[in-house]
Amino acid sequence: AAKASMLISVTGISSKPANSAPVAAVSPRRSAGFTLIEILVVIVIIGTVLSIAILSVSLVGGDKAIREEARRMMALLEVAQDESMLQGREYGLEFMLGAYRFVELNPLTGEWSEIIGDDTLRMRELPEELEIQLYIEDRPVILKPSPAKTDRDESEMARGLERYAPHVLLYSSGDLTPFELHFVRAADDSVIAIESDIMGMIDFVADEDLL
Repeated sequence: AAKASMLISVTGISSKPANSAPVAAVSPRRSAGFTLIEILVVIVIIGTVLSIAILSVSLVGGDKAIREEARRMMALLEVAQDESMLQGREYGLEFMLGAYRFVELNPLTGEWSEIIGDDTLRMRELPEELEIQLYIEDRPVILKPSPAKTDRDESEMARGLERYAPHVLLYSSGDLTPFELHFVRAADDSVIAIESDIMGMIDFVADEDLL
């Protein structure tokens, strides 16, 4: 059999064949795969990214929930305005820290009372994380956690107890007490606001115009 060709050097005959390729050294560290520290770093990064994503989604959803409450209020105000004008009755709107209700005026007694039997204009409670801030004539109104008493007994009348009055009046003429209403989520100070003018027009308030 023919012998493999040898490389001849000045020092003699090489024992390595001429066509043999150099063998690359193999790192014992890389052959073992990822280290425990590298795996832990990757897990921490993935957890951080997921946390940021979940937080972003929850905040966007929360802002949507606040805006939906504001839209509901605007829609109910429009319904109450229409009913007031069609029926020739005076309506009112009372706000609490986390709720609101519509009331109507008895033209014979001059007393206000909660609207009974009208599921649309019933008392509404906000989600627990939201609260209401009311401004009338650019001044904040102190709101109570529960609705005020609308009726007075004879002894209270005799003592000259002040009559109940709602915060906002909805006149049968279509006019409305001007106000600015903030729906606030205290957890992150998110605010969605609406406002009305004396002509009864209701709209959202731009962030830069908030009181």
